[in-house]
Amino acid sequence: MSKIRVVIPSRYGSSRLEGKPLLEILNKPVFWHVYQRCCEAGFHHDDIVLATDDMRIFQKASELGLNVVMTSSNHDSGTDRIFEVATLLDWNDQDIVINVQGDEPLIDPVLIRQVGDFAKNRNEFDIVTAVTSIDSLNDFQNPNIVKAILGLNNLALYFSRSPTPYNRDLPSCTDLAFRHIGIYAYSIEVLSKFCSFGEAPLEAYEKLEQLRAISNGLRIGACHYHGELSHGVDTLPDYLAIKTEMEQNK
Repeated sequence: MSKIRVVIPSRYGSSRLEGKPLLEILNKPVFWHVYQRCCEAGFHHDDIVLATDDMRIFQKASELGLNVVMTSSNHDSGTDRIFEVATLLDWNDQDIVINVQGDEPLIDPVLIRQVGDFAKNRNEFDIVTAVTSIDSLNDFQNPNIVKAILGLNNLALYFSRSPTPYNRDLPSCTDLAFRHIGIYAYSIEVLSKFCSFGEAPLEAYEKLEQLRAISNGLRIGACHYHGELSHGVDTLPDYLAIKTEMEQNK
């Protein structure tokens, strides 16, 4: 019987904030908080794994009683790191894995559970992700906010940094514009297939890994998330702001 599992990639090196997984909030490292959000989403402790390439993170996670796997430092992406975990732990090809970014201590557990349930119930899709509405023209035009173009029945047709889709009759309209949320779920079988593909031209062009899947004919489904979006720890100001928010709300 297949299971839903969660893997949290957590690497030490980061061009904008090196060592950020070990930065502490409320006396616990960032990755510990992400792990707790996954537990709050209703996933069993045994089915949540932290994947790292750094012994300092590995040792700290072990001290805190988290499931942690040491992986190669040569991976190009978190997706490759997750596949190594699945291989090392000999998970079933039909198991579903949710990829939760290791730098989002405020991620909504509802979002994590929603993606997992959607992946389990909509097996016509190879990969599942999430989107939310875009209500601001500034967000629509911001290349750092990735737009998802959806067809019928939650099928993702394309992802782009460009302001798209474009309403010819009312250019300021964003009714069909959706912001992509960087959380994914896939079976181990699909993960293996995805990791066998080389970088696709569109992926290199837009710097969006999900375009590798679309370029190779994999079907991506997108569920609609209606909650508040959290911000990840990308820079030192991000960390300080999130730390302050979490300390105030404890």
